[in-house]
Amino acid sequence: MAAIGTWAFSEPAVERIRSLVSAGLHATDVVERAVAEVEDDGETGRFVVGRGGFPTSAGVLECDAAIMEGVAGRFGGVASLRGVGTPIRVARRVMDRSPHSLLVGEGAAAFAQDQGFPLEPNESLLTPSAVAAYQVYRGRLIALDLQGGIAVGVSSSGVPFKSPGRVGDSPLPGCGLYADDTAGAAAATGDGDKIMCFCPSFHTVQLMKQGLPPTEACEAVLRDVARRTAPDEVFELGLVAMNMKGEAGAAATMEFPYTFWNSGKDSVQKYCWINDIFLCCLHI
Repeated sequence: MAAIGTWAFSEPAVERIRSLVSAGLHATDVVERAVAEVEDDGETGRFVVGRGGFPTSAGVLECDAAIMEGVAGRFGGVASLRGVGTPIRVARRVMDRSPHSLLVGEGAAAFAQDQGFPLEPNESLLTPSAVAAYQVYRGRLIALDLQGGIAVGVSSSGVPFKSPGRVGDSPLPGCGLYADDTAGAAAATGDGDKIMCFCPSFHTVQLMKQGLPPTEACEAVLRDVARRTAPDEVFELGLVAMNMKGEAGAAATMEFPYTFWNSGKDSVQKYCWINDIFLCCLHI
């Protein structure tokens, strides 16, 4: 049993996953619940996640979210979804109840309504801080359950004041997230417009399938991206990964805090990747 989340604000969500996984719930269910709680909290909107997230340049909140299981073919995502403060829940319904894997814009909103999600007015999804601050953080969570199932979920309201209809890496399998129950799962965060060109989550999982530990796999992917990118075009990219043993790791091109728990620990731990130096601080 284990869980990992990007950025420091994921600590309560990883703690929530710890309690749910320990109670025997399926990895997909706990990822959905934990991400939805982050999305629905207006206070975490300043981290560009769900309700209270930053609107597009037209002043409308459009959210992307996706969820993926390690079982082949189990993926669901939504992009440019308006009117729903918990897009991860709609992404789960896409995975479970739609013949499609990714729904966008009006189609995603219509599907959400068909599934019983009320569409809220834009004003109820925004907070004063949504137009006052500018941070580019996204929430990603990976969970490994008691039965050995693994799932990864992501959610983002995207780059603050983005162009309407813009979709980043978040809901794209292989880019913002990837899971394979023969190897593990990975998630990416950072500059989504650049990330989607490199499929780093898929690459990370493939390297773990070849036997690399999670941190080494993340580092190898960053080195590959660096080789393919001009020195003056290095972009923000953070990776977290977990293998089927519950071992986790990360690497990033920037200062990158994240949180982690596994069944061998009594509490959620905080980690930070800083200038290629891995620092660990126990959460007491």
